[in-house]
Amino acid sequence: MKKLKKPNVWILATVVALTTALAGCSGNSNGEGGSTKPSPTNTAKAGEKDNAGESEDAPWVFGSEPLEFTAYTHYGWQDFPEKMEDVPLWKYLKENKQLNIKSIQAKGNHAQLMSTMMASGDLPELIYGDRYNPDIERLIDNGKIVALDPYLDKYPNLKKWLDPQLMDLLRSKDGKLYKFPNWYTNKSTNTAGYVVNKKIYNELDQPPLQTMDDLYAYLGKVKEKYGDEVVPFEPDRTVDGQGIGVLYTGFAEGNNYKSLSSDVQGVIKDNKLTSLFMDPSFRESQKFVSKLYREKLISQDMFTQDRGKVLEKLMTGRVAVYAGSGPTTYASQAHNELIKTDPEAGYFMIKPIHKAGLDQSNIHPGGYDRLGWNITTITTKAKDPEKIFAFLDWLTGPEGMTIQFFGPEGGNWKGFDENEQPIFTDQYDPAQVTEIQALNDRVMIVGNTSYIDPAKMKYENAKPPEEQNWSARYQSTITWPSANDITALNNKLNPEPDSELGDIRQKILDLITQVLAESATASSDEKVDQILDKAQADAESYGYNKLLEWRTEQWLENKKTLGME
Repeated sequence: MKKLKKPNVWILATVVALTTALAGCSGNSNGEGGSTKPSPTNTAKAGEKDNAGESEDAPWVFGSEPLEFTAYTHYGWQDFPEKMEDVPLWKYLKENKQLNIKSIQAKGNHAQLMSTMMASGDLPELIYGDRYNPDIERLIDNGKIVALDPYLDKYPNLKKWLDPQLMDLLRSKDGKLYKFPNWYTNKSTNTAGYVVNKKIYNELDQPPLQTMDDLYAYLGKVKEKYGDEVVPFEPDRTVDGQGIGVLYTGFAEGNNYKSLSSDVQGVIKDNKLTSLFMDPSFRESQKFVSKLYREKLISQDMFTQDRGKVLEKLMTGRVAVYAGSGPTTYASQAHNELIKTDPEAGYFMIKPIHKAGLDQSNIHPGGYDRLGWNITTITTKAKDPEKIFAFLDWLTGPEGMTIQFFGPEGGNWKGFDENEQPIFTDQYDPAQVTEIQALNDRVMIVGNTSYIDPAKMKYENAKPPEEQNWSARYQSTITWPSANDITALNNKLNPEPDSELGDIRQKILDLITQVLAESATASSDEKVDQILDKAQADAESYGYNKLLEWRTEQWLENKKTLGME
């Protein structure tokens, strides 16, 4: 969850969609129908002078002169690379665009480090994090974040590619835009769902995997045949919701994975948000999870393992079924690794698993927010905020997005066609592209899904399914079609952190974190009910109903802003 995608332990991200704007290179023709007319972009080769640079009001051209700034990612589970050479994109930017990013490392102590930086006023110049993280909201309220509005007309990409309604939704209470969105889109970007180990599935005679009963029976067969050598069901980091949140969506039509997140903490019923603890489908799903836990059909360290451990298990083929908010990133890596030595190995994705009798078309393992997941902000400590914005705007445009996903021009691609899409060359290397995308994942901070998804599919759609990029294939056929639009439910539902409602939110967040672990590892169904009954009583004493009423108002207001009512 890039993703419950994607910073606060409950943020839905995942990662990844897995899953930009006019920037760029001139569209050089290479004999494949590309345009030779230069695009109107904000870029220049390193060392070149911007002819318009003589005017004080002219846009600064990224790459025309050196740019250096400090950067920090406000997530406990990741840091930016210590050295720019550690990831292909940053290495390219350093060598070709005269960019030097000095990464500030939290090494897991992000909350403490941010508190120290805020107290001292010694802030990074760029901060990447959760869209509504309370610390970032405090920085905005205290005038420590730069408003981006003065740059929107000067640098074309964000304004071109981001829907104006979405930009309005992203604005702060003073009406200004402080946040540069990551993975904003005009269609589904969901990467949540179920991944199945192909070799194990074939060895167990390919039984049906459609209902929860099917899943339970299959996991039992895995346990019986492989014992402790294989994890029957891998839910990734359950402390972030992840796989158990995906399971929850299969116990009632219209369930939202987002219901478990820190900025919802409730279930939609009769056009209002109601208690998660009293939701019958949540109780049923937690009983199912606890049953899997008691019978050792689910990872026994799901609340404590780090993501490196999850990847290691997948890479060695020791997982039968894997579920999460963004399983495509790790599963695609593991698939490509396993098939190197065994063509019959690897992974595939399946349609949403659901309780028997439900309509599968109304089951949504994940939703998509048209504003994406994370955000990037520029602080008032920046020596030249406009140049940092110019860099971000280039990065979210065609050239920046294409280099992030396919490497530098001249290898897998050369020039752009009349639709600003990259022209792929005969040297296109699918394995290299997969590796580039995986390695660049943690520095893709202003992703433009509206641009890059069509660019990816342009190449993949020209090939038969079995030869397509693993992630692209299953996103287009499984994860994108199974998602629902949760944009209205995913924005501005967090109250002021230091307010009464903010205190209630934090108490409910702590309670849900505790309850998820206790109920998922409960000794019986009766114990699950006891845990959730007590949680409801505690929540009511904290003011849960008041928070749900306020969030309902915000959700309905968001729907109005987006023209959904």
